[in-house]
Amino acid sequence: MSQTAPDRPTDPDVLVRAFCAAWKQLDVDEVMSYFADDAVYHNIPLDPAEGRDAIRGVIEMFAGMSSGIDFAIHRQVADGNLVMNERTDTIVMGDKTVALPVMGAFEIADGKIKAWRDYFDMGQFSGA
Repeated sequence: MSQTAPDRPTDPDVLVRAFCAAWKQLDVDEVMSYFADDAVYHNIPLDPAEGRDAIRGVIEMFAGMSSGIDFAIHRQVADGNLVMNERTDTIVMGDKTVALPVMGAFEIADGKIKAWRDYFDMGQFSGA
């Protein structure tokens, strides 16, 4: 089982804020360090990615096609191990910038993300 880094926050609210901030660096290993081994990441318009290898594939795809990713949290609430946030994900791909409104739900267990669901409009992401 993956271990929580000694300097990693364990409070679910703080952990999700740190996770969202980590995307700005486009460091796949850093982003992956927040996930439990058996985590599930589900961009609701797409099929879920189950387990670290599948999640890494999705994150590598996003990071690989982007020159910048920034998650701007507008509101976030936490209730125990459940954290929900409303945010704008700004993704720079070549000369195109997409500012995507997103609603995210995170389930935290043992200082790691066990489940992450993002709800957004795929048409807006793809530019339709």
